Amino acid sequence: MSAGTGDNMAAALGLGAGPGDVMVSIGTSGVACAVAKTPAADPSGLVAGFADATGRFLPLVATLNAARVLDSTARLLGVDHAGLSDLALSAPPGSGGATLVPWFEGERSPNRPRATASLHGLDLANWTPAMVARASVEGLLCGLADGLDALREQGAVIERVLLTGGGAASAAVRDVAPRVFDRPVHVPVAGQYVARGAAYQAAWVLAGLPPDWSDMPGDVHEASATEGLRERYREASAMVLDRTD
Repeated sequence: MSAGTGDNMAAALGLGAGPGDVMVSIGTSGVACAVAKTPAADPSGLVAGFADATGRFLPLVATLNAARVLDSTARLLGVDHAGLSDLALSAPPGSGGATLVPWFEGERSPNRPRATASLHGLDLANWTPAMVARASVEGLLCGLADGLDALREQGAVIERVLLTGGGAASAAVRDVAPRVFDRPVHVPVAGQYVARGAAYQAAWVLAGLPPDWSDMPGDVHEASATEGLRERYREASAMVLDRTD
């Protein structure tokens, strides 16, 4: 018999995440989790407390709206994902003030199950496909950045973001992420990190010691934070409407 673990925990292990790292995964849902020495104790329920795969802890925030925000925006604009990325990168940081709160499916972090998505700050200058494309990327990442803030409130130290999931394949997401997270963003090479983490754990059990596996190679993206972006997102997210049905 040997130890076992869960998918997020195995992924963190497979990525070589350690203290100071936060893993952000953009898939059907969004996940932000940190490696910690102490368990989370969040009475709001925003941060869930899990054990990681090594005897430490993995405080975690999950959002409902992640890669499907990009899917739906691309469909609206009549482009594929590469076209959406190109449009977003052609617009300036901050999208000229256009701000998307992408709660298309309601939201669990924060707990707003009946909330709807909303687009704020529109004028004749920013009501363009490029601005809307960039606002969708910025809004998606701002929601995850709120999750990072919640992890900080639980004592997480965030020095580096490890960005994974299908959404990380977007050049616009990779470019905008450090501008929203205000931290270096490491995008590992594509791989099966849950399986790699399980293999790491199995090797540890067999050898009696953790194997010496270095971090996976990848790209590092750094940029200055976009001034005022997250403040506008917070203001906009306080004005969303609930569903009428």
